[in-house]
Amino acid sequence: QVQLAESGGRSVQAGGSLRLSCAASGRIFRRYNMAWFRQAPGKEREFVAAISWSGENTYYADSVKDRFTISRDNLKNTVYLQMNSLKPEDTAVYYCALDPAPNTVVRIILSSYAYWGQGTQVTVSS
Repeated sequence: QVQLAESGGRSVQAGGSLRLSCAASGRIFRRYNMAWFRQAPGKEREFVAAISWSGENTYYADSVKDRFTISRDNLKNTVYLQMNSLKPEDTAVYYCALDPAPNTVVRIILSSYAYWGQGTQVTVSS
């Protein structure tokens, strides 16, 4: 069983920065790819960023590329999402997710991720 817990979401003005954290427990964290997704009101959950189990490979949605950075600390069982130059359209609930296939290629499809956190709200005001 896997437990994921996000933190760090809050209200911020446009142009500001936030760092989200996701603490994992219950599995050998370092073997699994991780990702961040987000869901805005009335919209489907969408891919934001993903990182390979080793941390060597990262992937981003076009909408956040060059503004967001995903990273991980396998000693702390934690994945991060550094968000800079925030825009009102970044407002959403942000979820971290774990791909249960160990030591595999990174996947960005939502259905590939079996374990999810409860989400953390990010609100960006103009």
